[in-house]
Amino acid sequence: MNLGEYFERIGFHGSYDTPDLATLKLIHKRHVMSIPFDNLGMHCGETLTMDLQVIFDKLVRSRRGGWCMENNVLFAWVLREMGYTSTTLGSRIFLNPLKGYSDAEEHIFNKVDIDGVAYVADVSFGLSQQMWEPLELVSGKDQVQLPGTFRFVEKSGVWMLEKMSRKPNIPNPQFAHTSLINKTETQQIYCFTVDPRSAEDFMGTNHQLQTDPSSLFNRKSICSLQTAMGFKALIGWTYSEVTYKPEEGVDVFNMRKVTNDEIERVLRDEFKVTLQNKLQPVNRKSCLTL
Repeated sequence: MNLGEYFERIGFHGSYDTPDLATLKLIHKRHVMSIPFDNLGMHCGETLTMDLQVIFDKLVRSRRGGWCMENNVLFAWVLREMGYTSTTLGSRIFLNPLKGYSDAEEHIFNKVDIDGVAYVADVSFGLSQQMWEPLELVSGKDQVQLPGTFRFVEKSGVWMLEKMSRKPNIPNPQFAHTSLINKTETQQIYCFTVDPRSAEDFMGTNHQLQTDPSSLFNRKSICSLQTAMGFKALIGWTYSEVTYKPEEGVDVFNMRKVTNDEIERVLRDEFKVTLQNKLQPVNRKSCLTL
């Protein structure tokens, strides 16, 4: 494994001599624009591992995507190699049907400290809730990015991440009432403490999310990639191209159904992903929203 291969994968050609905020912002954004957030492997007969070498070979050398247990583990290695002071953290995901957070920490991400200021670097939440650049870990501050306005709220040592979204515009009337669109103005994303975690702490969760029939990742096949003006997503057989239009106060969701015969082409052309085994798309009922 080496940084040169990773930088080529994300299209980063700048200097990285100094582990500063500007460089962190750039590689963070290049990562989410280049490596998809997806769980496709588990829907084509693969087991998703947290072994760093396996993750590097998959995401970098095979130019695949992965979920947080892969993307953010890889990014933690990148941060260490570049000389950043970073800490692995875990969070509990907000579940809309329950109007509360998951009981266990199901998401892994990284905190980076630069010149006495802490930032959350999370390159693998995907879809509309994906931050494009690291967020300063400060309570009550609105942090505006093209996807929307993010904000942390801290209460008694627990940090909650939320995002203020724009009104969805859905041109295709077939999807006017789809459950894939979250129409609430403020979306709760996850909560966490700053107690350090390690990749090993998530081994059981990594297995459970792949094997539990009630797991979101078992119930839906997901692939998403951030673009210059929004993101693309393939959820089961539903393909979406989302364009952020902050000047109009809306996000435009262009959505359509694809057939089994189209899946391979869509993954190749839109996400630059080629799978070794045939994907079995899944789109059972769950709490996922774009």
